[in-house]
Amino acid sequence: MRVVEVTTYGGPEVLDMVRRPEPVAGERPGRVRVRLHAAGVTITDLRIRAGLYADELSPLKPPFVLGADFAGVLMDPTAGPEGTLPAGARVAGFVPWYTERSGEGTYAEVVQVEPGWFAPIPGDIGFTQAASVPLASVTAHQGLERLGLPAGKTLLVTGASGVVGRFAVQFAAAAGLEVTAVAYEGDESELKVLGAKHCVRRGEVADVLAALREIAPDGFDGCFDGALVGEAILPAVTNAGVFVSLADDRTPVPVRDIRVETVLGKPDARLLATILKKVEDRELITRVADVMPLEEVSEAHRRAEEGHRPGRIILMI
Repeated sequence: MRVVEVTTYGGPEVLDMVRRPEPVAGERPGRVRVRLHAAGVTITDLRIRAGLYADELSPLKPPFVLGADFAGVLMDPTAGPEGTLPAGARVAGFVPWYTERSGEGTYAEVVQVEPGWFAPIPGDIGFTQAASVPLASVTAHQGLERLGLPAGKTLLVTGASGVVGRFAVQFAAAAGLEVTAVAYEGDESELKVLGAKHCVRRGEVADVLAALREIAPDGFDGCFDGALVGEAILPAVTNAGVFVSLADDRTPVPVRDIRVETVLGKPDARLLATILKKVEDRELITRVADVMPLEEVSEAHRRAEEGHRPGRIILMI
């Protein structure tokens, strides 16, 4: 089968397509095979490829296969949290790559996954759309749970133009929070449709903080730091507020009795099934930025690193 390996740490050019033996049924007890149709390119993929997590991942080192999000067809029947699924069922989910640290990601034609990592794709949702949902949506939902803010409280979402941030805005608004989104210029109207009450243009931190003080002079009750701003945005949070970060290396030191949390998305088949149903019913909006063949994975990484691309880049396999 075809896979894309990180041959050494570096830029997009270190990604190389090679062939590996296709896994056979029962090769890894407790796992089933999925033949992939689509895989997502995430910011974490870019950071791992660049070597930013090399020390944390040790002793794992290249060559390895990146990729978390996937959508495809079950090759083996399975019984999981969402019931029994036959071979041929369409499923979507994500591999907890960073915590597994096996180097077996989804830039591949076939993956071996645990039943708790995926859920059935409902209705007429296509593989491309389905692959844009799992990791970002589950991470955003679990981050909002960590915040634990009741309805009526104020929430700041940085990186609201990004895939995780867009989901966070939607979940927070649905939970009755008053959302202020920090986003790229031009995204304000869409984010307000998704549930943001206020939008602040992304820019220099000092300028962003000044704009945020006009909206919440005493600070926000919580911050979902989707842009990984970290310590620099902490002044926008009120005393005894709560701050959720998406990366250990960008989690600030607590001050002023602010509770600081880090969330790394953990697979949850039941939660993902609920989210995919909301996508089918158009209660939750996802967006795909680009669809590219697996052979063009290096270009996909280059485009992702360019910055503002509204939505997930999807590799077709």
